[in-house]
Amino acid sequence: MVTAQMVNELRTMTGAGMMDCKKALTETNGDMDAAVEYLRDKGIAKAAKKAGRIAAEGLANVYISGNKAAIIEVNSETDFVSKNENFVAMVDEIGNAIVKSDVTNLEDALKIATSEGTVEELIVARTATIGEKLSLRRIEVRTKTDEEVFGSYLHMGGKIAVLTVVKGANEEVARDVAMQAAAMKPEYLNEESVPADRVEKEKKIPAHSFKIATTKLNTVVIIIILFSFILFHSIIRFYILLFIIPQLFKKYLKKQIFL
Repeated sequence: MVTAQMVNELRTMTGAGMMDCKKALTETNGDMDAAVEYLRDKGIAKAAKKAGRIAAEGLANVYISGNKAAIIEVNSETDFVSKNENFVAMVDEIGNAIVKSDVTNLEDALKIATSEGTVEELIVARTATIGEKLSLRRIEVRTKTDEEVFGSYLHMGGKIAVLTVVKGANEEVARDVAMQAAAMKPEYLNEESVPADRVEKEKKIPAHSFKIATTKLNTVVIIIILFSFILFHSIIRFYILLFIIPQLFKKYLKKQIFL
């Protein structure tokens, strides 16, 4: 009989999860040594020991299937591994599995079936094989109508991935808008899409910056010029850099985006 004490002991020895340890002990009839080997064979013990590491590199990619698209980010510990063929293949398998499923969040995405069990089990297996902590960090799923088109763009081989949905244009235009977003990093579509609390926050920035900058100034003319500069900079940042609609189209430099 597998007891809670046995499960805790195996967890301490291997760093594996409670359910994995319980399964290992059940499969081996409570034999502790055999359970450890079971976890090692499955790659679970090795993967668990890497769970505390920081995975800050990796790849992002876009997967499209008909009127549905998914954009995902999978992390690794080093940039070297993010170029590994096994890692890239894993990212593609996860992305294709997500876009063909009905999931819309990360928790459910980890439970999707792949060629090697669930997405979570696939990641564990690849962690053991590749030797670094790997993780599915985030996903977003979007749908479109037949009148709309998807646009996707990858920058620096997947360091940045952008997915757009555009109506009344073709895929080339949608891709150009995605490229614009990758280059300029706008936070919102237009002014109307900005949350009220963010607007209030932006309004406070010029006054705060002005207060700091004028602490040691006592010349009225300089203060007025400085205030004008800070106010102008804040307006430019808020109305041009944060929104994609009025931005100068980077591809053609002087063309603006009007959707």
